[in-house]
Amino acid sequence: MTLTVRRALSNFRRCIVMGKRSSTASSIEDRESDLKKRQKKSKKVAEDVDETKESKKGVVNQKEGAPHSWCNTYPGSLPSLISPSIKKWNMKLCSWNINGLRAWIKNGGLRYLSEESPDFLSIQETKCASDKIPAEAHFQGYEFHWSSAEKNGYAGTALYSKTKPLNITRGVGKTTQNPEGRVITAEFPDFYLVSVYVPNSGQGLVRLPYRQHQWDPEFRQHLKELDKIKPIIVTGDLNVAHEEIDLANPSTNHRSAGFTDEERENFTKLLKEVDLVDTYRALYPDRENAYTFWSYRKMARSSNTGW
Repeated sequence: MTLTVRRALSNFRRCIVMGKRSSTASSIEDRESDLKKRQKKSKKVAEDVDETKESKKGVVNQKEGAPHSWCNTYPGSLPSLISPSIKKWNMKLCSWNINGLRAWIKNGGLRYLSEESPDFLSIQETKCASDKIPAEAHFQGYEFHWSSAEKNGYAGTALYSKTKPLNITRGVGKTTQNPEGRVITAEFPDFYLVSVYVPNSGQGLVRLPYRQHQWDPEFRQHLKELDKIKPIIVTGDLNVAHEEIDLANPSTNHRSAGFTDEERENFTKLLKEVDLVDTYRALYPDRENAYTFWSYRKMARSSNTGW
C-alpha cells in the first residue's frame, strides 16, 4: 500500500512539472497547496501502513511479509512455514528424492542449496555411478558424499553437509555389501545422519519377501548398532505410508507396494525398537491430505490424491 501511494504522488508531481502551466499565479499557488495536502495525507497513510506491518510481526505466513525462505526451483515449491521474526533455525535438515542427480542438476536443483541453505541435504535416487558423478555436483560451501549402485542409472543416495563429517560409511553392517547404494551414514560429533532409499516392493509385490525378511531387519539392526554409540537422525525415501491418514485412498491400497500390512508392521518395529520418532506426525498428528508422493497417473497431483 505504501508503494502504491508513493507512486501515485510521484505521478502527480510529473503532471505539474510536465503539463501545461497555468496563466495565473493563483492557480499555481492552488496547485502547490493541493500538492502539500496530498503529501501530508500520503505521509499519514504510509505511517499507518508501517504501524500495521509492525504490529503484524511474528505472524506466520502473513501475506504482506516475505517468507523466511523461498525455493522456486520447481513449480509448486512452497515458502517456508516459519517467518524470520518467529524463529531462527538451529539446524536445517532437508531430504529429497531427486530422481536422478544429473537431471536434477540440469533442471536447476542446486539452486535449492543456495536458496534454502540447509545445513544438511539428504538425497535419494541419484541414479549415477561413482565414475559418472558430474563435477557440478560438488557445490561450494558443502561437503558432498555419495553411495552409488553398481548398476548405473539405478537407486543411489548422497549427502550434502556444511560440516565435514568425522566418518562416512556405505551400506549396513560390517559385512553386508552395498550393491544398490541404498544407505550412506555420516558421523558427526553429536549424532549420526543416515540417508536411505528403502527398496520398493514393486509391481505385484515381487520384492516384498526380500524387503520384509532381509532388508528391513538388516537396516533396523544397523540403526540399533549406531544408536549404541550416539543419537541418530534417519532421513530419506522410506517407501512406506505408515498409517491410513498418510495416503488418500487407504481402503483400496492394502496390497499395494508401500502400504502392505507387512511393510507397515516393519516400520512400526523400526520406530519402537530403535526408539525413533516420526517427526512429521509428532508435530502434526491429525493433519490430513499431507503427502509427499503423487502418481503420474490420473492427474493425481492436481487432485491431491497422494501418499
